[in-house]
Amino acid sequence: MDPDEDLLARSAREPTAFEPLVARHTTALHGYLVRRAPDAADDLLSEVWLQAYAHRATFDAARGSARGWLFGVARNVLSRHRQSAARAAARPEQRPDTVVADPWQAVDQRLDAAAVAPELRRELAELPSIERELLLLVAWEQLTPAEAAAAVGIPAGTARSRLHRARARLRDGLAGPARTTLTGDVA
Repeated sequence: MDPDEDLLARSAREPTAFEPLVARHTTALHGYLVRRAPDAADDLLSEVWLQAYAHRATFDAARGSARGWLFGVARNVLSRHRQSAARAAARPEQRPDTVVADPWQAVDQRLDAAAVAPELRRELAELPSIERELLLLVAWEQLTPAEAAAAVGIPAGTARSRLHRARARLRDGLAGPARTTLTGDVA
């Protein structure tokens, strides 16, 4: 099995080399999009693959893994989608029938510990956006910190320190003074 980086490089001159990348990463990328834009995930996934294919020659293995690069493409597609939705919502005369879902509602629905969901949501929302994105890429998408760094476009060392800071802030925020645990005991 060829490494992703080799397939991406080879696909610039041999387009069929791109096909295994689609097979390998579609499920993970779709999951990433579903958790952030459930109503548009399928369309966004198509756009991710179109953009990745169109820009495959720009991939630089020295900057990170192919997986991290693909998640970076997905993040950019999602960002453009949200910006477009925000512009459409600002124009009442052209407002679509469907409303863009709040990505945190999907998080709330999937939490097993319903008692912690409001606090977790608040703490995540208070994180700086880059720290939140790194944390979610590592926790939900199972990217390594280096892959997550490539996805958000920052150096791996910077990503590791921001990820550490995000985890500490989240832990401290959720473990605040005299909060009760899920079992009802005082923490």
